[in-house]
Amino acid sequence: MQLLVITTVTEFEKDICNLFKKSQIDVYSTSNIQGQKFSPIKNMSDNWFSAHRDSLDSKLYFTFSSEEKIDIMLQNLEQYNAEHRTNNPAKAIVLPIEKFV
Repeated sequence: MQLLVITTVTEFEKDICNLFKKSQIDVYSTSNIQGQKFSPIKNMSDNWFSAHRDSLDSKLYFTFSSEEKIDIMLQNLEQYNAEHRTNNPAKAIVLPIEKFV
């Protein structure tokens, strides 16, 4: 068993849910999160501060699943990111589960 964690901007929610279904992962959880991104301001007079922070409405998805299903989901996410070029691609990590109750 592994833990899959995915983050995306909120606009991709429907697509990501469809990828879970396509990957045959029927049970997962979601949470609304606020993504933060610091970007430098080229003209300092445009901002009172030395850096500008963008806040993005984002989603966090997580599921406990088999390695096989998670591998399929990661392949689907890679394909999704390749087809939807954006500054905010879907990001995923996989963590092994050593023990659980």
